[in-house]
Amino acid sequence: MKLFINILIISLLLTNFSLANEVKVFNFTEQELSELAIRKVRGADNKTIYTVGSNENGNFLKAIADNAASGLGKEVRIDLNKTPFINITWKIEKDLPGIKENTKKGHDFAARVFAVKKTGATPLSNRAINYVFSSNNKIGFNSPSPYTKKSIDNVLSSTQNNLNEWITVKANVKEDFKKFHDLDVNTLDGLAIMSDTDNSKMKAVAYYQNIYFSAK
Repeated sequence: MKLFINILIISLLLTNFSLANEVKVFNFTEQELSELAIRKVRGADNKTIYTVGSNENGNFLKAIADNAASGLGKEVRIDLNKTPFINITWKIEKDLPGIKENTKKGHDFAARVFAVKKTGATPLSNRAINYVFSSNNKIGFNSPSPYTKKSIDNVLSSTQNNLNEWITVKANVKEDFKKFHDLDVNTLDGLAIMSDTDNSKMKAVAYYQNIYFSAK
């Protein structure tokens, strides 16, 4: 996981600041998917399969992780003073019951969205907040990644409450970087999506839709 975060930051190119009250990050189109690099986590047996589709609420990304781990990174630079809130609509069709997500053997999530901040000259200094849809922990649970304390897992949704149904959640990224990393962050440098089951060797199916930043 640490390697994935480092590769993500290396590949990110800083783009223009967005001044809008809402900043949409992903369009979930075939063209966008073809342009995004799918990066497999080192040691994983397989890549997560990502496909796009649509419903009455617009485009979505479907992820199937079968003993697999790979992520999609997006070049993004968000002004967190203007749009500090990340909004995520997602759904878990098949979750990962029984694993201990804060251990190396169980550190898998059917759905997760990384918010990454470059905090130094090397990738090893980067910090991340990993917003997750947990299969076993309650909403509000958080803990450092068992692979690196510079990435914090923060549960925004849980299949204990919502399984196989769409749910929209919101988090204040600026406040979370202060809370979890004691950093005053003005801009975000990267965002990534990942569904992974490489540690548990299980299968998960997840959907992502309408990921954007807002002023409130």
